[in-house]
Amino acid sequence: MITIIDYNAGNIRSVQRACAEVGVQAIVTSDPAAVAGADKIIFPGVGAAPSAMAYLEKTGLDNALKNAFKSGIPILGICLGAQIMLENSEEGSQKCLGLVAGKTVRFSLKDKLLKIPHMGWNEVTVVQPHPLLDVIKAGDEFYFVHSYYPQPADKKNVYAVSGYGGDFCCALGNRNLFAMQFHPEKSGQLGLRILERFARWDGNAAIN
Repeated sequence: MITIIDYNAGNIRSVQRACAEVGVQAIVTSDPAAVAGADKIIFPGVGAAPSAMAYLEKTGLDNALKNAFKSGIPILGICLGAQIMLENSEEGSQKCLGLVAGKTVRFSLKDKLLKIPHMGWNEVTVVQPHPLLDVIKAGDEFYFVHSYYPQPADKKNVYAVSGYGGDFCCALGNRNLFAMQFHPEKSGQLGLRILERFARWDGNAAIN
């Protein structure tokens, strides 16, 4: 069973419904003990890094996530859940979870025709193979809604990029953690296939 973390960051139920569409049972919880005992964790979210981190720290979910990562439990971050996996965010100069070295930065766009937030369908290009991204081929698009994006310190943690006034990291990973800036739950059949693959991912390099 997959555990979806509820930390008042929105978009939780749509992720749960997407899991159900691919036959995967998922529970929603804000209980750190339930997170600690999870088989797999999805950490979604839409919102702001400062308020999200404040809630995680108040409830102890921050330490539950860190301990789950150390224990090798497969974790999938989505959107805000991807951004706060890094060490800090430019949004409020916020210290984050630090599960991946690097920071989350705001778009700085020279093209005045491009608006922030970046919203809509955009092509995703895989730059490093990963079991969860095996379904993606050239030209495939996914749905984005964001003003900030993850910027890992080491390119070895970057698995896919997209373009908006220049390339930016849209999928990152570190051991049993994988995270994406786009929304698989809002990206049609391709997104659902990524969630289905996560349900079978052992946290290493294999899909069971």
